[in-house]
Parts: sequence; C-alpha cells; structure tokens
Amino acid sequence: MADVYDALVSERVYKKAFPHEKAISMILGGECGAFNPELSECMLDIQDEIKAKFKS
Repeated sequence: MADVYDALVSERVYKKAFPHEKAISMILGGECGAFNPELSECMLDIQDEIKAKFKS
C-alpha cells in the first residue's frame, strides 16, 4: 500500500503526480488493487501524517 501511494503521488516520466486526496481515494476505491480492509482503515487514520511527511 505504501509503494502504491508513493507511485501515485510521485511524478514519473509517463505521468504527473496525483494529489494526496486523489491517491487516497484511488487506493481506498480499489483502483490500485485490493488491500486488507484493516490496512485501509489504518491509512485513513493516519492520512494527515502521510500527507505532511510527503510535503517535507
């Protein structure tokens, strides 16, 4: 899940970076594969911390 998030919010030669909110929405909406629901809940709980770390 962390790798998927990193790939989504990072710019690549073949795509622009997605904003944090869009990346979270895509992951939780199943657009990037299926994840354990408990991990999804944890990601929701700490999403503000994740966003802050990636802005640094």
